[in-house]
Amino acid sequence: PEGAPSRPRCALIAVGGYGRGELSPRSDLDLLLLHDGRGDRGAVAATADRIWYPVWDMGLSLDHSVRTLDEARRTAGEDLKVHLGLLDARHIAGDDTLTAELRTSLLARWRSEAPARLPELHQMGRERARRHGELPFLLEPDLKEARGGLRDATALRAVAASWVADAPRRGLEEARATLLDVRDALHLTTGRAGDRLAQEDQPQVAEALGLLDADALLRRIYEAARTIAYASDVTWREVGRVLRSRSGWTRPSQRLRGLLAGRPGRRGTPEERLPLAEGVVEQDGEVVLARTARPDRDPVLPLRAAAAAARSGLPLALPAVHRLAEAAAPLPVPWPPEAREEFVTLLGSGRDTVPVWEALEAADLITRLLPDWERVRCRPQRNPVHRWTVDRHLVETAVRASALTRRVRRPDLLLVAALLHDIGKGWPGDHSVAGETIARDMAARIGFGPEDTDVLARLVRHHLLLVDTATRRDLDDPATVEHVAAAVADVDTLELLHALTEADALATGPAAWSVWRSSLIADLVGRVTEHLRTAAEGEGLPARGPAPDTAGVGSSGVPTTPVNSAEDERLALEALSTGGPVLTLHTPPEPAPVPDGADRGNGGAGAGEPADREGSTEPAEPEPVGVELVVALPDRPGVLPAVAGVLALHRLTVRSAELRSIRPADQGTALLLEWRVAAEFGSLPRAERLRADLVRALDGSLDIAARLAEREAAYRRPRRRAIQAPPPRVGVAPLGSRLATVIEVRAQDAPGLLYRIGRALEDRGVRVRSAHVSTLGSNAVDAFYVTGPEGGPLPVAEASALVREVERALAG
Repeated sequence: PEGAPSRPRCALIAVGGYGRGELSPRSDLDLLLLHDGRGDRGAVAATADRIWYPVWDMGLSLDHSVRTLDEARRTAGEDLKVHLGLLDARHIAGDDTLTAELRTSLLARWRSEAPARLPELHQMGRERARRHGELPFLLEPDLKEARGGLRDATALRAVAASWVADAPRRGLEEARATLLDVRDALHLTTGRAGDRLAQEDQPQVAEALGLLDADALLRRIYEAARTIAYASDVTWREVGRVLRSRSGWTRPSQRLRGLLAGRPGRRGTPEERLPLAEGVVEQDGEVVLARTARPDRDPVLPLRAAAAAARSGLPLALPAVHRLAEAAAPLPVPWPPEAREEFVTLLGSGRDTVPVWEALEAADLITRLLPDWERVRCRPQRNPVHRWTVDRHLVETAVRASALTRRVRRPDLLLVAALLHDIGKGWPGDHSVAGETIARDMAARIGFGPEDTDVLARLVRHHLLLVDTATRRDLDDPATVEHVAAAVADVDTLELLHALTEADALATGPAAWSVWRSSLIADLVGRVTEHLRTAAEGEGLPARGPAPDTAGVGSSGVPTTPVNSAEDERLALEALSTGGPVLTLHTPPEPAPVPDGADRGNGGAGAGEPADREGSTEPAEPEPVGVELVVALPDRPGVLPAVAGVLALHRLTVRSAELRSIRPADQGTALLLEWRVAAEFGSLPRAERLRADLVRALDGSLDIAARLAEREAAYRRPRRRAIQAPPPRVGVAPLGSRLATVIEVRAQDAPGLLYRIGRALEDRGVRVRSAHVSTLGSNAVDAFYVTGPEGGPLPVAEASALVREVERALAG
C-alpha cells in the first residue's frame, strides 16, 4: 500500500570457515544478514529472527550479525579479523547482487590497503605462533592456531587475494585437507567442538582415519603442518620483498626507460647478482642459482647452494629449490670430497642451518641425499622432556654442536655425529645399537674414511654413556672410569663425546641440562682423560686419536719428516738457483664418462669393485678436497702470509696446507709449501699469475692487506646478518713438541684467515718451522710449529704474548 515502508534488499552470507566450506561437525555457523539499509529495520530484524531461531532450536552453534553494506565495510576497516572473514564471503540466499557488491568493494579495499594490512596480518601470525607453538613439533597440537595450522592456511589465502604474493602451491591444498580431516575425526570421536588434539584422543582419531596408531597420526599431521609452515615462510618473505620494492624502487616504467637508455641497475637493486660459490649467487636477499649453473651435470650443486645460503645467513630461493629437486644429478656413493665438505659447512652454520634444511626437506632433497633419514622424518617423541620430533632434534643438536666446535680437534666429526646420534630411533630395539650400524653406513655414504667412520659409529653407540655414567655410577670407583675409557678408546673421541653430550642435552629441552649435570659430566671426563693419558704413557702410545686427514702429521700431533721426493728436490733447487718462487699446480684428470645405462649410484665402479655400502664391507679412504699447489722458494721471512694472501686475492679456499724446510744436496734451505686449494667460484687461476703476484707480494709492491680490505668493503652487504660462529680459540698445545712451540688455532674459515694468522706470527718475529692447516667444513683447525730467532721453543711469556697477538688479529 501507498506510504508503507519499502521492502529491504537482503542477502544471507556465509563468512569465515563456513564461507570457505571447511566446517567440521561441531564448528560454529558464521552468518551475516546483509541489507541495503533503505527499508524497514523492523522487517530486517524479523527476517533475522526467522533465520536464527530455527538454527538455535537445532542445537547448532551460531555466530551471527546483521549489517548494512556501509556497516560491513566500516567494521572490516576497523577490525582485521572481520575483514579476513568477509574475504571468504559466500552467497547463500537472497539478493546475490548485494553479496557481489560487498565482495567487490572489500576485495578492492583489501588490495589497496595491502601495504598496511599485510604486515599486521603477519604480526598476528607471529603472535599466534608464540602463544600456541609450532604444530609440526607438538605432542598435543592445536590444529587451528599453532604455526603451520589452519589459521596460517587461511592467511595464505588472504595474501593471495591481495595480489601481492602467492603461496607455493605444491602440496598446500592436500596439507590443508589433511588437517581438516583430522579435525573432523576429532569432533566425531569426542562429540565436542575443539581444535586441540589431546594425547588421550589420538588413538581414537587415528582409528577413525584408518591409520595404524597415534604416532602415524602425528606424523601425518606434522608433514601437513610443515608444508603449510614452509609455504608461509616463503610467502611472507616474498611479501616483504614486494612491499620493500614498492616503497624503495622507482616505478617499473622508469626502470624500463633507464634500461632502454643503457643505464645499468643501481647497486642494491634486484638486478644485482653477487657470486657466493660455483653456480650460486645472491640476488635481492636470496640465494639463487647462477644463469650458467647446470644441476643435471653438477651433483654437488644442491649441497653447495645450501651451504652457501646457510653460511651467508640468507634464504634459499624457492625457484632454486624446485630446480634442484627437478634437475639435480644424483650424487655418487660414496660422496665426492667436495660434497662432504659442503655438507659439514651446512651443518656448522648454526641457527641459519635450520631454514635451509627445511627448504631442502620441503623438496624431498634430504631423503634423496640420505635415504635412511626417512625413518626419523616427522617421527614424534613421546618423552615430555623432548621439544622436537626426532629429525628436528637431530638438526637442533647439530646447531648446538656448531657452537662447541672450538673445543674439539675434529669439528666435522662432531657435527655429523650430532646429526646422526638418534638415527636409530626409526628402528626397533635399542636405538643406540641400531644407530651404530646405520651411522656406519651413512658415514661411508657421505665419504668418510675407515678410521673416521669407526669414530662416528662409536659416538652414536655411546652418545648416552657420559650422562648415564655420571648420574648413575660412583665416579670414585676405578671401574667406572675404566668402563668409559674402554668405550671411547682415546682422548679425541672422549673430547667429541663430551661436546656431543652437551649439544644433545641442550637440543632436547631445558630440563635435560643443568649446572649440576654439567659438573658431573665434566668431572667424569677429567678422570677418564687422565686415565687414558696415564695408560698411553705406560704403553708408549699416543693418548690422542688419529689426526685429521692431513699429510705430514703423526698420530701424536708432532710433525713427521716426510721423505723428499725427486720433484720436491727439483723444485727446491730451482727456487734456490733462481732466488724466486717456483709454483706447480696439479689439476686432477677429468673423471671417465659413465656409460649410458651404468649405475651412477656407485660412482661408475666396475663389476666386482667395492664402490658403495651395499657392495663394500669397508669404506675407502676419501680423496683430499681441491687441487694440489706446490710452492718452493728460498727460506726468508714473510713467506706464509705472502702465499696465503695471494691465494686469498685469487679467491682460492685453502682446504689443507703443509709448510716445511728442505735442504737439497746442501745447496741452502728452501721452504716447501704444499697446498690443497679450491676456487670459490669460476675456474682456477693460471700458475703464472699466481707466481707473478707472489713475487710482487714478497718485494712489497703488492699491498695484500689493502687489497683484501677493499674487496671485503666492496662485497659487504648491509642487509646480510653476521654469522653467529663461536669465537676463535688460540692456545699453546701442551706437550706438543720438544723442538718448537705449537700454536693451535681453531676458527671460522674466512677469506684471508691464514694470511692474518701468518701476518701476526711474522709481526712477533718468530720463525714458522712447519705449519699444518686443515679446513673441515667451515672450521679451520691449524697448528703452527714456531721457534724464536735462535731456534728452540719460545719462553712461556713470549708464547702467551704470541697467542694474544694471534687472537687480536682474528678478532679484527
